Formats: sequence, C-alpha cells, structure tokens
Amino acid sequence: MAPFPSGLLVLTAPLGALPRRAAAALAEAAGVVTGPLYVHLQPGLRLDGPAPRPAAPPPAAALLRALAALYAAAAAHRGLDVRVLLGHGHRLARPPRVLLADGGAGDAGPVRVALRELAAAAYGCPPGLPALLLSGTDGPEALPDGSGAELPAYPDVAVGGTFDRLHGAHRLLLSACCLLARRRLLVGVADGELLRHKVLRELIEPYELRAAKLREFLLDVQPSVLYDIVPLGDPYGPAITDPELRCIVVSSETRRGGEAVNKKRIENGLAALELFEIELMEDPQHGLNEEEKISSSSLRQRLLGTLLQPPRDSPTLPPHPYIIGLTGGSGSGKTSIAHRLEQMGAFLIDADALGHAAYLPGSPAHGRVVAAFGAEILNKDGTINRKVLGAKVFGDQERLKSLTDIVWPEIARMVRERIAEAGAEGKAVVVLDAAVLLEAGWQEMVHEVWAAIIPEEEAVKRIVRRDGLSEEAARSRLRSQMSDSQRVRQAQVVLCTLWEPEVTRRQVEKAWELLQQRLSRAPAGAAVHLSAAWRPRAAGTGEEPP
Repeated sequence: MAPFPSGLLVLTAPLGALPRRAAAALAEAAGVVTGPLYVHLQPGLRLDGPAPRPAAPPPAAALLRALAALYAAAAAHRGLDVRVLLGHGHRLARPPRVLLADGGAGDAGPVRVALRELAAAAYGCPPGLPALLLSGTDGPEALPDGSGAELPAYPDVAVGGTFDRLHGAHRLLLSACCLLARRRLLVGVADGELLRHKVLRELIEPYELRAAKLREFLLDVQPSVLYDIVPLGDPYGPAITDPELRCIVVSSETRRGGEAVNKKRIENGLAALELFEIELMEDPQHGLNEEEKISSSSLRQRLLGTLLQPPRDSPTLPPHPYIIGLTGGSGSGKTSIAHRLEQMGAFLIDADALGHAAYLPGSPAHGRVVAAFGAEILNKDGTINRKVLGAKVFGDQERLKSLTDIVWPEIARMVRERIAEAGAEGKAVVVLDAAVLLEAGWQEMVHEVWAAIIPEEEAVKRIVRRDGLSEEAARSRLRSQMSDSQRVRQAQVVLCTLWEPEVTRRQVEKAWELLQQRLSRAPAGAAVHLSAAWRPRAAGTGEEPP
C-alpha cells in the first residue's frame, strides 16, 4: 500500500492511557502517512456504538500530559508531522487522505463507517476516504486522568521563540498556549540580531517561512483563537508594552526571559504577567554534540551532509563524471573535507593549485596580467609576485575585476581539462575544491555545490593560529569574502567543521553515502537528471589575488 500524504488519527483511549499507548499508535501511523498526521482525541468513545459526535477534551492537566506524551512519541519518528487537534468544526490546511483509529476502537465494519462520519462532522472530510484500524496495544493499566484539574484561562497570552523547523517541544508549547488563551495569542518570532549566536544560524529558515508554518499549525490545532505573529528584534518585543496580556508561556530554559519581560513591564507601569511553565522534552535520538532536549539546533545539525535542494539539471553538464563543487571561506575546513572525499574515491581538482599555474610564465594569462598591471609585479625570474599584485587590486573592485576577468576563465579551462581526464580514467565523482567557486560562476560546471561553513569567531581563531595574522587582519580577510549565508543559499549540501574531527568525518561520510544513493537511483547515462528524483543553494583576501 502506497503511503498517504496526510491522515487523521482518532484516538479513543482514556487520556490517562495515552502516555502508554501513544508510542505504538504513532509508530504504526508513521508507516502509513508521509505528511501531516492530524490527531483527534476522543477519550472513551466507542466507535462501534451510536453515531459519534465530535467533542474536545476539557483543557485540563490530563490533556496537557497526553499532549506531552503524543509529541514525545512522535519525536522518535524523524519527519513525522503530528498535529493534535484541540478544536473541531473547521477545514484542515491539508485535508486528510486516510482515516486511522487505534486498536481499541471496536469491530472493523462499524468502526470504519463511524470514522468517516466523525471525520465529516468534525472536519468536513469527504465520504469514502480509506479507513484503517491500527493493531494498537492495550498496554499497562491506565494512569488516573486527573481531568478535574482545570488549566487556568487568560484572555490574552504571549509566547516567544525562534520556532525554526517546528518540532515536538514547539508543538507542546504552542498547544499549551492554545489551551490557556481564550481570545488572542501573541507569538514573538526571533529574527535579526537575536539569531546571530544561534548554532548553524545559516540554516535557520527565513522569518516569513517560520511565521507561515506557525500560523498553519496554530489554525489547524485551534482555529478559535486570534493569532498575532510578530518578528522579534530584541528579547522583549510587544510583550513589555501590551496592556492586554495576562500570561506568558515559558519553558524551564526560557523562564529567566519571562522574568526579564516582567521586570520591563513593571518599569513601564504595567502588571506583571503570570508565568506558565512547560517542561522541556527529551530527545530520544540525540547524538554526539547534540542537546539532550529536543531542539532546533539539533535538527539543523542533522541537516549537515544531506541534500537541501535538488541537484542542478543542466543540458551543458556531462553525464559522467558527476561533479561536486566544494567551496568555503578561510578557516572553514574545506581543504580537510576535500582530502577526506579524495580518500573515499573522489577525483580531486584543486582550483587554488590551478590558479598558481595560471600565473606561470608561458601560460595564456601571464602576459595579459603583466600587460594590465605593469612589469613591477614581476620577480627577477619573470614570475609574477602575487603579493605585489594583490596589493594593487586589494580594495579596488574595478582593478580586481580586471584581474579575475583574465585569470578565472583560464582556471576554468584547466578545470574542464582535468574533468575530461577524470572521465577518461573512469572516475565516477569529481570534487572541484574552489574557494571562489560561486564568485567565479563555476557552479555552472558542477552538478552540486557543497559548502563548508564555520562561525566567524571560530574562523578568526583558526586564521590567526594558522597564518599568524592579527585578529583584525583575519576579520578583514573574512569580510572581503562571500558570507556563509550567501554560500548556503546556493548550496545543495552544507558541512560544518565546528566540532571534533570525528564529527566532521561522520558528516562527510554521510554526505558521500547519500550521494552514492542518488547516483545509484539515476538511470544509466542520465546523472544530470537527478533533480527529477529528488525528495524532501571572492574577492581577493588582501595578501594574494584570486
């Protein structure tokens, strides 16, 4: 049976039993649904009894525990998009294509009929949708519901965060907000300077995309609340000036931020907000150098080495060999990645070495460079003194372009010759190691761009240690180059050498293994058409010219 793009799972177990039964239900549903899995909680309902009438569980402590159990269970299935519905009577953003019920639902025939009736009444689903019964498990004895402990209610509630790649902890936090807010939820989404020190900030989704995903999730989960989603350029946002707010929802990690908001509110003559705290969720799959809690930074680390966008599909690219363009700024660890790829079987082309060859006497570029910049750039033996030449073009974009217009085409010609040599030798994969790959437009020669990135502070330390430059000179070098954010936008694969060498090695091996899988799926002689099968983007440094 082919998987469905979306589904509605009706869970009828008592809320106290859900923490025990959620894992089994979601594990089975994860093999059926590839997109959003909407979960409708109908505790105690007999689907094989009288016609079911949709009803939402009351906003009580037991419901919050059930939500925590469901989102924690979902975390064991990477990519499973679980949305536990707290309201009904509305159309869902991505209508379900299959209906599911847990194993305790009752007799199959009547249950399927009831499932369709319930889905139609609650969410306007069309009749005739496939209805499947999960095998489920009775599990241990149910825990007490404790449903009498009602959650507090506030007309207006606030919450803040980065909300990058919505994960289970985000969903629990937002669901708690939906249970507490009776009228409006103000959601502050970190942006700008607040992202500067985030791990792998270059991989954080744009604000507009994060806000759109938030709104879709919230409107699916609880459409009766008014959602006010705003960008945050500082840690406080409108929460310190909005007199209608009564509560702010925090985690144990962000409680101090909530207290700081209250301090500012009091300074502004406003009442302090009630702090409602949600527990952090443990990540059952956290790896080396990842946080033990579910976090966006861990999810971004897992993207390293994976295909972020489809390979280039260009009729000008040869089907064989398959060409990877590897780029990165000073101190990024690009060279060590290139050598690791060579060890795993890639044919390595070092564009920097070819660049040195382009300046040698007798090369096509040598005479043109001397004619353009004068004989004073020559050493006594007729070779070009690249430091003298670099001083002539540093800081002068027009002269730098004159130089690169001469040199870069010559390097590109030599690269093409080396690619042809690799093809003649039967090499399957070529890696073009080129710091200026994107600046020179050489991405037109490759099927995929792989970018090595590193935080600026770490790059500065490496350059100072390696090249003996001052910190100021190291920063100047980095800022004369393309930024990591610009590279990431054009890269198919991103790698980062921030952590121990073993972590980098595993990233590169993962990237190489996934590349081999892509190549094995491509039809013979059709490597350039890999994008059709895809699922899920320098100026000189001052010392030497490019």
